[in-house]
Amino acid sequence: MNDADVSKQIQQMVRFIRQEAEEKANEISVSAEEEFNIEKLQIFEADKKKIKQEYDRKAKQVDVRKKIEYSMQLNASRIKVLQAQDDIVNSMKEAAGKDLLRVSDDNKAYKKLIKDLIVLSLMRLKEPAVLLRCREVDKKVVESVLEEAKKAYADKASASVPKVTIDDRVFLPPPPKGGDSHEPFCSGGVVLASQDGKIVCENTLDARLDVVFRQKLPEIRKRLLGQTSAS
Repeated sequence: MNDADVSKQIQQMVRFIRQEAEEKANEISVSAEEEFNIEKLQIFEADKKKIKQEYDRKAKQVDVRKKIEYSMQLNASRIKVLQAQDDIVNSMKEAAGKDLLRVSDDNKAYKKLIKDLIVLSLMRLKEPAVLLRCREVDKKVVESVLEEAKKAYADKASASVPKVTIDDRVFLPPPPKGGDSHEPFCSGGVVLASQDGKIVCENTLDARLDVVFRQKLPEIRKRLLGQTSAS
């Protein structure tokens, strides 16, 4: 083989090697690009997942805050409604209390009321001897109806006429002085007790007003709620 043939054969080998190298390089390049794209996609998906998780976490926080704020506003509204209802109920009771102060202005009607309250108290106590307390301003009224009240009780209860002693030392509080006075007061009525003081029947107008309001409070609140809903 001469030099020309050898040179030609070497050139062919060089071209083959170069071609193999280029093909291998292309393969490496394609493989590297594929791996890069896969890794890039994985990183992208991982970051996207993190972002979504962070978004969901913050969205939940916002939702929780909204629910808390709504609950607080709702509770505040309920408290305002309840406070408004209480204010109305208290104003109704105050108005009724003011009306009670005028009951004793009608002497005839008040005397009958005092008599009826004494009879009612005696019926509840059913004691042979009791102690009666009243306002000092009502003492004469009580004295004027006491005998009649004792007889009325005896007839109703089919019992002996009880002994009723008017307390001359301790009286119920006087009528309110008006204004913003916070001193104890009594709008009228009587308090009867057994001789040993263990059984007490409070039949003052203020006590009866309290009892009526406690009994009627659910009905009053129901009507107030009905009016609120209707409006």
